[in-house]
Amino acid sequence: MESTTQRNDITFERVVSSKALKMGNSFSCQICVAGFLSGVCLTYFFLAALTSSGNVEFGGFSLLPASLGTLSQNSSSSDVFIGIESYTLLLTVDNGARKLHSQKDEELDRKEKIMLLYSAWTAMLNKSEDNIDSELWSKLGLNISQVPKAPHLENCKSSAQVNKFLDIRGENGRNPGWENWKGLLRMKVQQENSTVDTEQVHAEKMFKSEDTYPPWISGSDEDNFPLTRKVQHDIWIHQHPLNCSDPNLRFLVADWETKPGFGIGAQLAGMIGFLAIAINEKRILVTNYFNRADHDGCKGRSRSHWSCYFFPETSIECRDRAFDLMKIQEAWDSGIVTGKHNYRSKDIWAGRIPKVWGDPWLFLQPTTEINGSLVRHHRKMDRRWWRAQAIRYLMRFQTDYTCDLLNVARHTAFGLQAAEMVLESLPGAWPEAVANNPLSDMEQYVWREHKPWIPRPLLSMHVRIGDKACEMKVVGFEEYMRLADRIRKRFPNLKNIWLSTEMQEVIDKSMSYPNWKFYYTNITRQVGNTSMASYEASLGRKTSTNYPMINFLMATEADFFIGALGSTWCFLIDGMRNTGGKVMAGYLSVNRDRFW
Repeated sequence: MESTTQRNDITFERVVSSKALKMGNSFSCQICVAGFLSGVCLTYFFLAALTSSGNVEFGGFSLLPASLGTLSQNSSSSDVFIGIESYTLLLTVDNGARKLHSQKDEELDRKEKIMLLYSAWTAMLNKSEDNIDSELWSKLGLNISQVPKAPHLENCKSSAQVNKFLDIRGENGRNPGWENWKGLLRMKVQQENSTVDTEQVHAEKMFKSEDTYPPWISGSDEDNFPLTRKVQHDIWIHQHPLNCSDPNLRFLVADWETKPGFGIGAQLAGMIGFLAIAINEKRILVTNYFNRADHDGCKGRSRSHWSCYFFPETSIECRDRAFDLMKIQEAWDSGIVTGKHNYRSKDIWAGRIPKVWGDPWLFLQPTTEINGSLVRHHRKMDRRWWRAQAIRYLMRFQTDYTCDLLNVARHTAFGLQAAEMVLESLPGAWPEAVANNPLSDMEQYVWREHKPWIPRPLLSMHVRIGDKACEMKVVGFEEYMRLADRIRKRFPNLKNIWLSTEMQEVIDKSMSYPNWKFYYTNITRQVGNTSMASYEASLGRKTSTNYPMINFLMATEADFFIGALGSTWCFLIDGMRNTGGKVMAGYLSVNRDRFW
């Protein structure tokens, strides 16, 4: 009888173990098995409690909480084995469930924190601390001291302050402090006025103005078109004379082109032509009515002017002087002031390139590829070089308004990625636990000079098709992506594309490339062959100007660019990149300019 009972115990044990192993493959089954074995375990505990009150220990550690009962010291080995095995399985299943639940909670908590941080940055976007909605902060359950700096957003007010300092003459008509330390670092030094700083200022006076270069050029000389730094210096000096009331000064006042069908690229090309005329005739260029800035986003004096988006092409004093002269007929008659009507269309669009700097275009590095070959020479190398210099000068500094537009664009595109990245550096108990440390001088004056974060490497791609077929050879999106794959073979960590296009079909086709991550502005796009003029009219003046500006500037900051040189817009992007330290990044074009 005893042997039969023993065999039955062993058989029961094997059955239980076997069933547990077979059913252990799914989580739901594990719960069922755990419940079953828990019942078995408790039954044994109950029977054992009738005969003894000892605890089962293994290696000095209690395997069971006292509340679950005790095993008899006289219990057989099989009794103890079944009890330990049952509880071990119970712990395994229970801990697995808790671990899974804990992992889900942690992941949910992490995602909630990412969204919380993203929402906090959204509330702060382009607003001062005084203008932030307190009710929104209350809903978020945060205060501003708990929110870390957003790496992808720029302090537009501070940047404008620094740029203004770099775009006006100093005391006694001195050139701006281009020879000095960068931005806020220099301004801090001036404020402290220590002995060392006085020595620094004395040393700076030893520099000659011709030895200093504007700060809006990035990279080495080899990373830019030839003579870029000198040309930018000379254009600024030309456009900012010491005395705007000097009777010997002459002016060229020009409205931006307003004909229907003229895109921003064409308008810029026209104004670049006027700048060439002004330099050749030793006149100060003053831009006037800019129809694309005639909207409620542009405030005060900047409304209807280029200065809504970028710093003005000349000083306020020279602008005012030119506008005063326009009211005097004698000034027109004597040629002191001229306007668009004084020049032929050919002079504007295909006029003489300034030869003040010789022929630097003869030394352009061949870093543009078309149809698999580097372009070494073409008929318009001089115009390509000049347009690059002129567009860089006209866009040298962004205004608050443009800076704010870019902040919104970066936040919309990269904000969640930035929040996830920043969250990894915060305490685990954020936002409750946060180190409220004041900014160090390094953070405030040195690291501040770094540009806002974007996911790198980044490829910018401008796909121009639709009605552009009447001006150039157009190719499908597939050809652009073929070139993107070529870049990726050389730079395998490339996966991000900033996609600029007016065509909805291009956005739709991008979905067919899951191995790439596309970013693009959220606007209504063209469907079919609607003309550009009709399309822009449907968007309204403000939107049809702002989103191309964003795409243009994002393209200039990207690590690589693919476009169509037959498009004036792409031509100008190329110019900005080649005067912005990106010559050696190269340019892959799907076609050539029709005039080359």
